[in-house]
Amino acid sequence: MIFLCMGYLNAEKMDARPKHEIEAVMEECQPHLEEFYNSGKVMIDAGIEIETKTLRRVNGKVRVTDGPFTETKELIGSVFLIEAEDMEEAIQIASLHPTTQVSKGEDFDFRIEIRPVHYFRKND
Repeated sequence: MIFLCMGYLNAEKMDARPKHEIEAVMEECQPHLEEFYNSGKVMIDAGIEIETKTLRRVNGKVRVTDGPFTETKELIGSVFLIEAEDMEEAIQIASLHPTTQVSKGEDFDFRIEIRPVHYFRKND
């Protein structure tokens, strides 16, 4: 099975900290990322920028707006796809990600959401 994982963070809390502190947290992520990748189960891992556009069909036309549907302090900072036999294995693999391994992540409300993917097509 394939699972979509989304890593969340509180941008306000991160923005309130000095740049050198955030860089130190990112450095602490590196060894955890290596262990995560070495699991052999990571299909794609990507960091996400803050800019967001929402597309919605309204009165037969596509409307583009800025931002997510709801106001939130929590942002998706990364997404990744993993392969696992079931949700239990997906949890084990996702728990290797720095989001759950870096102690400072608690200060910034780091968390991961895991969702099974019911349809996946890869175009080569």
